[in-house]
Amino acid sequence: MKDDAQVINEFRVQAARCLLMKDSDEKLSGVRALVRDWKQQRSVLDRAAAMPDIATPGRPGRPHLMRANKMPRRGFGTLEGRAIMMHAIAHIEFNAINLALDAMQRFSNMPEEYYSNWLQVAHEEAYHFELVRAHLRHLGGEYGDYDAHGGLWEMCEKTAHDVLIRMALVPRVLEARGLDVTPGIQQKLAQAGDDHAVSILDIILHDEIGHVEIGNRWFRYCCEQRGVDPVATFTELLAEYYPKGLTGPFNMVAREQAGFSQQEMDILKG
Repeated sequence: MKDDAQVINEFRVQAARCLLMKDSDEKLSGVRALVRDWKQQRSVLDRAAAMPDIATPGRPGRPHLMRANKMPRRGFGTLEGRAIMMHAIAHIEFNAINLALDAMQRFSNMPEEYYSNWLQVAHEEAYHFELVRAHLRHLGGEYGDYDAHGGLWEMCEKTAHDVLIRMALVPRVLEARGLDVTPGIQQKLAQAGDDHAVSILDIILHDEIGHVEIGNRWFRYCCEQRGVDPVATFTELLAEYYPKGLTGPFNMVAREQAGFSQQEMDILKG
């Protein structure tokens, strides 16, 4: 039986505790503390522990959440339009922190590197959130000022039962979508004269390639462990969860850097 100190310092318990934090600054501090404890070997990883199901992550009372198809289109020609766009990106990054924390705390019996990989992702997503929120404040806004959608976490709920499906559909579909759309957003921001926002998105795009690569790596690991073909399995999951297909354009250069095979990219284009 674990003593009280071990329970307090158990890595996945700490990740779950951080996932439930509602205040954004508290969550950012929680992620940084988790990283420090891991690097200084103050936390104990119990890969086999069964964790309580967390259906709803901690988040602030604002922004108000709407369905993605109900969100108004955003323009870039005004200061408020750019603030709304940066708010949307901040919300994506905040959700990405929760997604990485959930990947750590929810799924048991994965290799130690799996947990350290997703801790790295959580740390970098927290950094991205801070960068975007700071620029949003520069534009006169604050996180929570505008409505947002909860699509990222909805897919997290749908894939909560299986780490293979989570790795297939969250990093390799939803987060990879960021690789596809970021260059177009950057072009519009540059045309509006917001070069600082463009630079922030350069940092995010670089790091997100690594995050998608981590998803690719662990998806293929799960497929190997179960003796299934990654391409066939991915195709089947896309047909089940995205029966209407995925919408382009696709950033094939970034996806290749993130570890997608040519066969997988051909499937996406098809």
